[in-house]
Amino acid sequence: MATKTNRRASAPKRKRKKKNSAGDWIVVILGIVFALGIVLLTVFLLKRSISKGLEDVTEKAKDYVPHGFTYPTDYEEYVLKYCKEYQVDPVLVFSVIKVESNFDHQATSEVGARGLMQLMEDAYDWVKFRLDDDSESYDDMYDPETNIKYGTYYLSFLMERYDDSIDLAAAAYHCGMGQVDSWLEDGTLKAEKFDVNDIPKENDQTSHYVNKINDAYSAYKKILSERGIDSIFEDESAEELESEVSESFDETY
Repeated sequence: MATKTNRRASAPKRKRKKKNSAGDWIVVILGIVFALGIVLLTVFLLKRSISKGLEDVTEKAKDYVPHGFTYPTDYEEYVLKYCKEYQVDPVLVFSVIKVESNFDHQATSEVGARGLMQLMEDAYDWVKFRLDDDSESYDDMYDPETNIKYGTYYLSFLMERYDDSIDLAAAAYHCGMGQVDSWLEDGTLKAEKFDVNDIPKENDQTSHYVNKINDAYSAYKKILSERGIDSIFEDESAEELESEVSESFDETY
């Protein structure tokens, strides 16, 4: 009898042992989850810290890296030549080249724009017609001089059309004159008081482009001013060129 009593007494103890074992596993699992959470949080904060640190280092490095590395003036001979011919600020042309192709004359965009200033084929055809140029094909947009010639002429037209507004000209260069004209007509944009934030959100790539052009323009303005390239229009009449470009547009459209 004593033996049976002892066996019965031991049974509840085995049950309690199982219950305690399950509880231990829950504690272990919760501990693992907590530890993983700590690890993930640490990794997240570390990545943020590294990212922020790299941004700070990059910004500080700009102060020590010569402008020529970040804002080159390659093809300067062609830029100055055609800026003088078509009365365009070379600061703007360098800015467009920097933003469009980063001075890669063989650049081709996803939509087919080519060369240093990333001209589309319809723009190439229009400029070729207006200039009565002997360019043989759209492939000539990979030639640095021809591309700069065509791109600078196109910019001269945009600047004349939008009353020398770099913002509106840049927006039109990116998304097309028709779109910019539509925004001006319906009041989305105001020519006399341009605000990049007024560009519709669905066209945020255009607003981003305008901001990039302005950033590059500020940098190149300083670079060219330091080199004494302040004016290249002494031998040309801006009024005559503007009249010519305006007549070209009226005849074509």
